[in-house]
Parts: sequence; structure tokens; C-alpha cells
Amino acid sequence: MPRHGVSTRWGHPRFCWKRALERTSGAPGLGLPWMVLSLALVLVLLDPMVLWVPARAHPLPGQDHPTGFHGIVPRLRDAFGWRNLTCPVCKGLFTAINFGLKKEPNVARVGSVAIKLCKMLNIAPPTVCQSAVQLFEDDMVEVWTRSVLSPSEACGLLLGSTCGRWDIFSSWNISLPAVPKPPPKPPSPPAPGAPVSRVLFLTDLHWDHDYLEGTDPNCADPLCCRRGSGLPPTSQPGAGYWGEYSKCDLPLRTLESLLSGLGPAGPFDMVYWTGDIPAHDVWQQSRRDQLRALTTITDLVRKFLGPVPVYPAVGNHESTPVNGFPPPFIEGNQSSRWLYEAMAKAWEPWLPAEALHTLRIGGFYALSPRPGLRLISLNMNFCSRENFWLLINSTDPAGQLQWLVGELQAAENRGDKVHIIGHIPPGHCLKSWSWNYYRIVARYENTLAGQFFGHTHVDEFEVFYDEETLSRPLAVAFLAPSATTYISLNPGYRVYLIDGNYTGSSHVVLDHETYILNLTQANAPGAKPQWQLLYKARETYGLPNALPAAWHNLVYRMRDDMRLFQTFWFLYHKGHPPSEPCGAPCRLATLCAQLSARADSPALCRHLVPNGSLPGGQTLWPRPLFC
Repeated sequence: MPRHGVSTRWGHPRFCWKRALERTSGAPGLGLPWMVLSLALVLVLLDPMVLWVPARAHPLPGQDHPTGFHGIVPRLRDAFGWRNLTCPVCKGLFTAINFGLKKEPNVARVGSVAIKLCKMLNIAPPTVCQSAVQLFEDDMVEVWTRSVLSPSEACGLLLGSTCGRWDIFSSWNISLPAVPKPPPKPPSPPAPGAPVSRVLFLTDLHWDHDYLEGTDPNCADPLCCRRGSGLPPTSQPGAGYWGEYSKCDLPLRTLESLLSGLGPAGPFDMVYWTGDIPAHDVWQQSRRDQLRALTTITDLVRKFLGPVPVYPAVGNHESTPVNGFPPPFIEGNQSSRWLYEAMAKAWEPWLPAEALHTLRIGGFYALSPRPGLRLISLNMNFCSRENFWLLINSTDPAGQLQWLVGELQAAENRGDKVHIIGHIPPGHCLKSWSWNYYRIVARYENTLAGQFFGHTHVDEFEVFYDEETLSRPLAVAFLAPSATTYISLNPGYRVYLIDGNYTGSSHVVLDHETYILNLTQANAPGAKPQWQLLYKARETYGLPNALPAAWHNLVYRMRDDMRLFQTFWFLYHKGHPPSEPCGAPCRLATLCAQLSARADSPALCRHLVPNGSLPGGQTLWPRPLFC
């Protein structure tokens, strides 16, 4: 049974509370506030009677599926008398709609309808409905009026290309230099006794300022174990002192325990820290809350790691509203300047001036942590399916990918190697962004020595292949498990062993180790927290090395060896797997995800089962989704 009433998919009890709504609403990636506000906006703009005709309420479909909109256009024309609408009248109508919507009373009206819908449909507790809608409504109306409801977009959709252009999430391509790609050259194994660097990897810390021991871990809210969660039923235990196996984040003392107990896993040459600092109470966060989390945890990391250099990346939870990262062309109070400036100030001791400059502009940067190695920290929110600001323009936001190409070409010219860090893995991105990134990785496979991401909270990886045949493994992205317990996990962190700091180093990953805090043991009466090594990758999986081909082969070994897969499944969940068995659909979907560094690309899994299909008509796509 799912623990604490958490829903399941593919045998997984763990995914963001908003994901369940996305699957039922048919609007992947948009989340509770966005879904409800979108529906409310349709109701306010079109016809109050639509509320009583559910078949005519069409929430915005997920990215990469604009055909969903085109399919409903004829019905919208018939239903609302738009069959004879002319282009000038259409543009005049939507200009008036946009002007009217931006007036404060009408924004409030949209929000009021959304709150009523949220409560009526029992989407969330009433207090969550109220807070979430009020938090999102201003940004949501701004985005809609500048994208879906703009005269050019809306009239291009309704009347065709002669009246405008509908290009929401349209395909696009970055430019690669004319410099020919060098022949593929796999890295040589380091000589015996060559230096090895230990890189600490922290991700998804999710500090909950309001965590409270003894509270209900199965409350009605999207996040529990905190002030306001109430007490559990007398027959059920409350939240543990160090954390809880439920939809809960971590108290500060657990993060202090993690950082103060790093000694046995060290010493470290540097730290990669890929974001998601605040908790999952996304319906009630203020900018003040987010900045408090940023400064508190940054100070904590600096306190315990001292002189070790730390290189951060921006997570999707750093902003408020959550996932809201406007590209730099959005200015004024709705821009992300408040966040990037605070990050630059907090991280200034770790980053040089050149890195701080681009961090302040777009939340990404590059630097050289040692001779022969370039580190690139990407703002993966500019690829995010859930970043609603990308409805306005999703074409290479902030020019980040084109900038990445320039950095990689310069590194290739110098003979340097490159590490990329980021929060959201490339296989979870918007399709065009993901495919362009995949193309960049293929072009610079000799230069890229490592890719490191977080976000999913579980322990996995994504293999990249040559674009011509999709059969030659040429890179791997490592997805490290979270520090937080959300949802029903042990706290954890990762250490990468990397070819060390010497002339001619490949800087590739040689192995990795995962450490956890066993909550069952830690929360026992009189116990003290003991962080322990969970496993070493090469030893546990019998890998000859940690290069891409070894991870590719591991997937197919796990397909044929159930015992090996069960080991992976246990470690995937940081030593606390769900009680439900992972049957064939779950197992193959999980393995497919390890092969899928490119979004919406079923061909990558074509060899797992014939035609990518399972008995009963199930498919391997879409991939399993987690926070």
C-alpha cells in the first residue's frame, strides 16, 4: 500500500503532488495553480455556462503538443460564433481583452473564479486553493496576455497564418560553428597512482523552516510534518525528529548533521550544489521566504565546508511562484533580478567576476576551477516544462544554449575538458531545448567530461547516443539523489571520484559513492544520526569503468537480470523502496528513462521491448515523473 496515502504510478508512490493533477487534467507540466487559473481565465473570457459543460473546458495542453489546440479550434468557432470572425475584428477583440485583463479588478476576478473552481473540484484544501491562486494570478495573467491571448498568437490560431502566427513552443535550432567535429576519442584510463579528485555533490536540500516533530505526516496539504499539519491519529506515529518517510522535507538540524558528518566521505576538492533550497510549501512562499532559505543554507554550507570551493546551480524551487523564471527580456518587478542579485551576493566568495556577471543576467555562468577544466553551471529553468514564462517565447531563453556552444568551442580550441552542472536533467526538458542540448553534447563529446544534475530526488542516469544511429553511447548525465526525504526517501548525498588535477587529466568520472541517513535507525529512541555509505557504483554493478558504454550495458543487463534490477531499484530509492513490487511496466519504464537523455524520443527505448510496447497495449512512454 502507498505510504501515508501517497498516490502511485508505475508502482511509484513518489511524485510531486502537482503531477497527479497534470495527468488527470491533460496538461502536463502546468501544475495546480496554473491549471486552475488557466481554466478560470477561459471561463471568465468566454462564457460562464462553460462551467456546466465540462467537455468544452479545454485547459492548455502540455508542451510539444500544439495540435491539441488546433483540434479544438473548430469547436470553439462553432460554440462561440467565431466562424465569420474577420482578422481586424479578431485582433481588435484580443487587444481589448488584453487591455481589460490587466486591470487589477479583472485579475482579481480571474483569481476569484479560480479559487472557487479549486474548492469545488476538491483539487486541494481550501486554504491551499486560496493561497496558491493569489500567489500565481498576477504572473499568470501577464503571461497569458503576452502569449496565448496576444492578438497575433490567438488570431493566427483561430484564423490561420494570414492573420498571425501561432508559435507557442514551436521548434527551433541553435547554430553550431562551421568547425568540423573531431573524430570521437574515448578517454584513456588514468595511469596507476594518478591523482583522483573527490567532488561532493549536493542537491535538493529542501529545508523546511516550519518542520515540527510529532505532527501529522499524512495531512491534507501538499507538504506535511510541519506547523499547521496538525496531530496524527492516535494510532499513527507523528513526524520523526530527523525527518519522515512521507511527503515531508527536512528540518535544519538534519542538514547540519549531513554537513557536519561529511568527514568520512572526504576530503573534498570541490563541491557541486545543484539547487532546490526551499521547501515544497509552494502555495504560500514569499520572496522573503526564498531569500531566507538561500542565505541560511549558503551560510551553513560555508560554515561546514570552509575553504573548499563550492559551485552552485539554480533550482526550480528557488523562485516564487515556483518554476517562475522569466527570461531576461522581462523587466521590472516581475523579473528574476531580485533572486539573481541575492545569489550573486551570497555566492560571491566562491565565484569570480566573470561568473557573477552572467549569473546576475540569467542565472548561469562558467569558470575554470583548475587548469584544463572548465565548469559550466546552467540555469535549467530555461528548459523547464513548468516554467510558464516560456509560453511567451521558448526559443533558447536568455541565449543560454548558444552561449554554451561558444563556451564549448572555446574549450575545444584550448584543449580543455568541461563539466556541466544543472538542476533539471535534459531528458525532462521542453522538446526543442532538449533536442538542441542533445545535439550539442554529440558535437562536443570529446570535450565534455561530465554532466551532473538533480531534481528527480532519486538515483539514476541518462545516456546520450550518436544522432545518426542512436546506438553508440557517447555521454552520460548523472542524476544524483536528494538530501530531502520528499517523498518517502532516506536523506542522502553523492560523492564523485574524478580523474584528478594533473597535466593531461581526462577529468571523467571514475566512480561514485552514495551516502544516506537511515531514518528508521536515526529516529529510534536514544539514537544519534549515523550517515553511512550506501554503495559504490562500480563495485555494486560490476562496471568495468564509469564511461557511457558501461551504463548503457547496465540497462540491458538489468532488463535480463531481475536480481540486478532489484538492486538498482533499492538504490534508486536510497535504500527505502516502495512496498509495492515493480512489475514489468514499471521496470521497463524505469530502464527506458535511463536511456532517455532526449525528451519525447521513444526511439531511444526501441530495443528494450519490440516496438516499445507492453502486453495490454501499454507503452514505455511517457517516462515516469518525479519531483
